[in-house]
Amino acid sequence: MKSFLYSLLLLGFAIGGPKDNFALVIHGGAGTILKKNMTPEKEAAYRAKLEESLQAGYAVLNAGGSAMDAVEAAIHIMEDSPLFNAGKGAVFTNAGTNELDAAIMNGADLKAGAVAGVKTVKNPITVARKVMEETWHVLLAGEGADKFAEEQGLEIVDPKYFHTERRWKAIQKMKGNEEEKYGTVGCVALDKDGNIAAGTSTGGMTNKRWGRVGDVPIIGAGTYANNKTCAVSATGSGEYFIRAAVAHDISALMEYKRYSLKKASKKVIQKVGKLGGSGGVIAIDAKGNIAMPFNSKGMYRGYIKSDGKPVTLIYKNE
Repeated sequence: MKSFLYSLLLLGFAIGGPKDNFALVIHGGAGTILKKNMTPEKEAAYRAKLEESLQAGYAVLNAGGSAMDAVEAAIHIMEDSPLFNAGKGAVFTNAGTNELDAAIMNGADLKAGAVAGVKTVKNPITVARKVMEETWHVLLAGEGADKFAEEQGLEIVDPKYFHTERRWKAIQKMKGNEEEKYGTVGCVALDKDGNIAAGTSTGGMTNKRWGRVGDVPIIGAGTYANNKTCAVSATGSGEYFIRAAVAHDISALMEYKRYSLKKASKKVIQKVGKLGGSGGVIAIDAKGNIAMPFNSKGMYRGYIKSDGKPVTLIYKNE
């Protein structure tokens, strides 16, 4: 009898163990981010917003919520902040407009949704999820995507909502000699049920041609999730990430070559660098391992695990 009870106890631990193994990783863009160019106040603002995003996602996961819900909640915080190049802080095209892209993917069933070139949706990550859940499509673009968001009852804003003075000045400087910066935001998460998800949201590149679409809404390029391998969200020079099929390539190396998450993600970022691209990724696997490689001078990033202790990072050697 004691042996039987002991076996049940062990089984309980075996079943219950993974329930405590959840985690969430975020990024807020990569590029020329140097401490010498950062005021203490600006650095504090970025770290505070990254932590707020981490805590929003953690609250969902800790309560037993899904990785999908956690990803969406974390990205909302960054989309609503003018600090990042997503939502409120989106950069301008060369036509003086804000055109936003977003994607989300569920690792449990490989379902995905994305939007490109939306101009009136306050939170593009949410309409991307609606595309996944309410249609049989994966990607909607332009006016059709905006109209779909309105039909779904999502919050619609005047395009002026996305205008920030900081981004307007940036496009003026871009015609001069401004250094490269990418403020795309993203999140990957592992929930208590062992499912993973990935989401990414961006305003694209400053001074891009109107109508340009980067890697973010391209499933397998800037966003990908598969419970068998990993969840990935990318940030950087999108054209190179598309050409290298970055997010899916990391997954493929894990599945076909049995690479670890860190080895696979590092190798793929090295490939991007050889092509001439700059940026990075955040990634998580079903065991809760995380990776955040980048080849730029800095990347806003952070993670939080089941212990509830947020970690925020910005510079290369942190």
